[in-house]
Amino acid sequence: MKAIRIHGFDAVPVLEEVADPVARPGRTIVRMQAATVGHIDRTVWRGSFLRHPPLPYTPGVEAAGIVLASGRYEVGQRVWLRGSGLGTLFDGTWCEQIDAPDEALGLLPDAVPMALGAAFFSPTTSAWVALHEVAKLQAGEQVLVTGASGAVGSLVMQLARDAGCVVTPVDPNTAPAAASADLLIDTVGGHVLAASLPAVRPGGRAVLIGYTAGPTLQLDIAHFLQRDVALMPLNMFRREAEGRAAAPELLARLADGRLHLDVQSFALADAAIALDWIAQRGHRGRAVLVP
Repeated sequence: MKAIRIHGFDAVPVLEEVADPVARPGRTIVRMQAATVGHIDRTVWRGSFLRHPPLPYTPGVEAAGIVLASGRYEVGQRVWLRGSGLGTLFDGTWCEQIDAPDEALGLLPDAVPMALGAAFFSPTTSAWVALHEVAKLQAGEQVLVTGASGAVGSLVMQLARDAGCVVTPVDPNTAPAAASADLLIDTVGGHVLAASLPAVRPGGRAVLIGYTAGPTLQLDIAHFLQRDVALMPLNMFRREAEGRAAAPELLARLADGRLHLDVQSFALADAAIALDWIAQRGHRGRAVLVP
């Protein structure tokens, strides 16, 4: 089969022929139909993630496809794949046949296209868990969202509106409004987060999801203490069980159009182009590789 291989951190991804996987107990072989290229894949590829597979390795933590062999799933079943060490502890999803732990799979409804099934988990569950599990969102609240045009930010906007809240995207080039927001969902970090916090009312809260605008935050501690705004991080590795529990409802909303997520497809051989595309400011949606 063909697979993308990484022979050194930050090295150019190479499309190579490798041996087909062999069926084993506790694992499922899936014919890949779409494999997501995400920021976690880029972080592992650059060697700056907390853990990584031994070199050379095949990247990819998310995908969708058709079951070829399994002790748990029916052959021909449509499935999505995410986590359980894929692309972080051992070879991942950027290949024609994925060898995955059974627990990495979930059932993919017929009404959800494969590209969307590969791309949905990280942004939709991050948005859902940030709002409903971390922030404990209440109907009628005033919500601000940074990075609202991005995959996660756009889903936060949609889900918060569905929950009966008033949602406003943050313009990083405009001075923050009066401190009236109950909740800030920040998907970009850095100076954008610092500039947005003053718009949260005293006693409000902010959930931190990403840091594409920078990994550091400078605060006037005296002013921050007086404001008493709760800063709460979202760690989806620790909260993956909550994300998996929400996945069927989120897939149902994607299937019937209540939620929308943009997806950009790239050929498997164009993995390097996809990695570059997701690093560009202003890109919309998620990137997926297709065989």
